[in-house]
Amino acid sequence: MEQIQATGKRKEACARVILREGDGKFIINKRDFYEYFGGRAKSYEPFIFAPFYITQTQGKFDCLVNVSGGGTSGQAGAIRYGIAKALVKKNEELKQVLNKAGLLKRDTRIHERKKYGLYGRRRRFQFSKR
Repeated sequence: MEQIQATGKRKEACARVILREGDGKFIINKRDFYEYFGGRAKSYEPFIFAPFYITQTQGKFDCLVNVSGGGTSGQAGAIRYGIAKALVKKNEELKQVLNKAGLLKRDTRIHERKKYGLYGRRRRFQFSKR
């Protein structure tokens, strides 16, 4: 059984994606997709499964994902990017379609560091004139 491995990153999240020929099972950190994302699963579903919908390969691959770091939004972005990269490894012809949809572009925005003299990244202390 052939399996394709790819890594996707977004913000602080890192996802290792393994695609295998199968019937469309989606497991994240040894849990079902809907169990892992809970109430947010419905909103993340079209976002994460976009590479499958665009390439018309939904239900053809089992997807095993190991994701860590960041929050749910960053993890969803990392998984999506990892899936797109894995599909290109499987079939090079899909690269043009996925690239045109913007799914092979790494979102490089990461959190800003905290600066000294401030509460956080940009929030300043309240200024009092008198």
